Amino acid sequence: MNARRTGFRFGFLPAFILVAVVAYVLIYLPTPYVIYKPGSAEEIKPMIAVNEGELQEKGTFMLTTVSLTYSNTLQYLYALVNPYQDIAKKSQLLREGETRQEYTERQAYVMQTSQSDAIQAAYMKAGIPYKKVTQSVVVLETNEGMPAEKVLQPGDRLLAVDGQSITDVNDLLGKIRAKKVGQSLQLDYERGKEKRSSKLLLAALPPQPGVKKPAKPLPGIGIIPAELQSVEPKTGKKKVTIKAGEIGGPSAGFMFSMAILNQLTPGDLSKGYRIAGTGTITPDGKIGVIGGIKHKIVAADREKADIFFAPKDLVPKKGEAFAPVLNTSEAKARAEEIDTAMKIVSVGTIDEALEYLKKLPVKK
Repeated sequence: MNARRTGFRFGFLPAFILVAVVAYVLIYLPTPYVIYKPGSAEEIKPMIAVNEGELQEKGTFMLTTVSLTYSNTLQYLYALVNPYQDIAKKSQLLREGETRQEYTERQAYVMQTSQSDAIQAAYMKAGIPYKKVTQSVVVLETNEGMPAEKVLQPGDRLLAVDGQSITDVNDLLGKIRAKKVGQSLQLDYERGKEKRSSKLLLAALPPQPGVKKPAKPLPGIGIIPAELQSVEPKTGKKKVTIKAGEIGGPSAGFMFSMAILNQLTPGDLSKGYRIAGTGTITPDGKIGVIGGIKHKIVAADREKADIFFAPKDLVPKKGEAFAPVLNTSEAKARAEEIDTAMKIVSVGTIDEALEYLKKLPVKK
């Protein structure tokens, strides 16, 4: 009797260990892959505020997103058999030496830049004079082996050098270049809501590929800085603010500009329709291609969009050498595949989108 119990106990233990190991491999062991899948389609109206804006919107404008997951083994295996998920190597997402945090901060910066571009595009179309104002200088990346690497983090806001306020990137570089390699500076910065101050020893910046080596070593702390700018109307009226939460990247720019323009001008551009879409935007109203549009089609269909604005296909002209980006073609193919009633509309500029909406009857 005791022997049988002992045998069961010793037989159970290896099985338990095996299950634990398999569970660890499937759930906790990271892979060198990321997974893309349909994200969300979110109404933009709650994200924007326009001072003295028009509020006649009966339908809605929606931005669309792609969900990104740093894959474990189980997620990777599931994605292999799921036709609505794509697998890519992390190296295709992250720059060489870039951390996840640096990527997230880079995407946040790009999103803020796209919001500024969207506001400019809407102001230009509405005929509202505006100005750009630098709000802060932030850290995008730190360079390996340089003084800032162990002190600063991506997203830190740089406030002052040796007690002198930093106004923009050129001002920051000027303050650093006024010193010599081996000298120190006192850097005031903000991380989240916490203000900090650190002493940094200036080091010689490494030579840049394709750039002539300077006669004397250039002093630096080893960061890639960027400016966060706001766009403000010169008259003070019709000021636009955007709060998009955790959404990153540049691809919501076009739809932001449409939703903003709808509040800057009389009437209702939506005409009662649920309008989703994607695309980058330039201040002069040109719409650019993006990635992951087939996932955005699924997201928009889930939220019962009537119309989806897709950037026109980008194909190389004679003498150009780049891979085509077929946004409209991929969008129409996925729409047909999921059998959606949503209409795919190909656009290359804000004017083309407005012209399409102008011809639409009001939705009953």
